[in-house]
Amino acid sequence: MNQVMFSSILAALSACVTYAFGGLSELLGLFLMAIAVDYVTGIAASMKEQRGLNSQVGFWGLTRKGMMLLVIMLAHRMDLLLNTNLMMTGAIYFYLANEFISITENYGRLGLPLPSFLKQMIQVLCNKSEGL
Repeated sequence: MNQVMFSSILAALSACVTYAFGGLSELLGLFLMAIAVDYVTGIAASMKEQRGLNSQVGFWGLTRKGMMLLVIMLAHRMDLLLNTNLMMTGAIYFYLANEFISITENYGRLGLPLPSFLKQMIQVLCNKSEGL
């Protein structure tokens, strides 16, 4: 792939992200990272438990994550309509708390300890999502 084609594709993707989410904020970046970590730890936990990988389970897991991104995108558009910054932030906190809980469960299934500061951060996010 030549440089012009790569730059064009990257520019188009960046424009789509900016339109859909208003750019890549730190909060959205953390959420995207949590999605990736949850998916990878879920696969690792299934392999450790010798359940094997199920393409249908994987498909629905990715579908759920895609639907979360669609809700966040809609929340951003509602924020623009209402001239606020509350809807998207609230949606991200809600889903981020769920992702962190899932990651914690996956770590438990893998037999890995989780640092106490991460447990505290997860608890704070869970409390924020419950208050919305």
